[in-house]
Formats: sequence, C-alpha cells, structure tokens
Amino acid sequence: MGHTLGRGSLGGMTDGTDPAQTLRRLRGSIDNIDAALIHLLAERFKATQQVGVLKAEHGMPASDPAREEQQIARLRRLALEAELDPEFAEKWFNFVVAEVIHHHTAAARER
Repeated sequence: MGHTLGRGSLGGMTDGTDPAQTLRRLRGSIDNIDAALIHLLAERFKATQQVGVLKAEHGMPASDPAREEQQIARLRRLALEAELDPEFAEKWFNFVVAEVIHHHTAAARER
C-alpha cells in the first residue's frame, strides 16, 4: 500500500470542468485542510505541554515508550482504515513525539 492519500471527498480528477478551475478548487480544499491541521496540532501541543508540566512536577520521565508503542499501533490501524500509508502515519507520529519529548525535557529542567 504505497499511497499516501485516498481519493476521499475531494471528488474525481476529471469531472468535465475546466482543469484550471478544478485545480483551484482542489488547492482551496488543500489550503483549508492545512489550516485545520495547524489548529489541531496547536491544540495537541497545548495538551502535551500540560502533560509535560505534570510529569516535571511529579518527577516522571519525559518519554513513555510503552504508550508510544500503543499509539503507533493505534495510528497505523487508523491510517489503514483511512487509506493512508501507515508508514507515513508512523513517521509523522515519531516526528511529533520527538518534539513533545524535547518540550517535556525542557519543562523538567526548568523545575
């Protein structure tokens, strides 16, 4: 399964309309999705910041390998259901977790 995205709800590639118009519509959808992703990531990082503070206050380790393994398995299943490449989902998660751990470690040093 080498694809990154399924066809989703953006419609077919050729629907009889002007290609430039279709391209503008698709790019508009992409721009809206990108904006939503940025807002969702901001919310996610707000929650993980709170986790980092909690861990720092109670001397808990910045990373939780067992939790990370569970999340990777869960996200890979979700990716398959969504017709998203599970390898891509795992790479994305690992990138985000590395940033979160960096923030948690910094929060612990500040305590």
